Amino acid sequence: MRTNTRSFLGAEVELESVLVPLDLVSVFGRLAPVEVDFGSGDGSFLVALAERSPERDFLGVEKLPGRFQSGCRRIGARGLSNARILQLEISHALYLLPRGSIDVFYLLFPDPWPKRRHQLRRVVTTEFLRAVARALKSHGAVRIKTDQEDYFAAMQRTLRDAPELNAIVEDGEAALPQTTFEKRFLQAGAPIYRLELRKTVANG
Repeated sequence: MRTNTRSFLGAEVELESVLVPLDLVSVFGRLAPVEVDFGSGDGSFLVALAERSPERDFLGVEKLPGRFQSGCRRIGARGLSNARILQLEISHALYLLPRGSIDVFYLLFPDPWPKRRHQLRRVVTTEFLRAVARALKSHGAVRIKTDQEDYFAAMQRTLRDAPELNAIVEDGEAALPQTTFEKRFLQAGAPIYRLELRKTVANG
């Protein structure tokens, strides 16, 4: 694994192999709590988190080239050493994260794939939740938001098959920065559905 210091001023995490787990200490140059933003988009949420908590490290995962590049440039322009982005599918990125290495995951406004024939493409599946639980530290958190009521209900049903994760009363919600999509939905008066999960079993 190496960090590209030319294209995006060090913000891009480049993989030498998709078969080798990420060395997060090498990615960030230190040992610190790590939070992961799945589908980090233009990087605005990731950057806001990194600026607010310089003692923590933040890894974005974004597969779309345009959004990935925007996020990297945003990080580079601010000279942040505690924010990096990996250009990869979420499902692939999850299995590169070492067991028990992540403090918090964010999945904010994932594509709802509203048509029935497309719903198998949704990110939140039993396999996704189990992989998240594997990568989380004990008592680590998963914070999810969507504007789609049916997707939210489907997430809650899927959670039944992931006993390592328990839904809890949200804490610290008011302190989270708003994403670009969240601002848009709130301005339109759309409801926001929130789910916070906590890993309640020890790492094995």
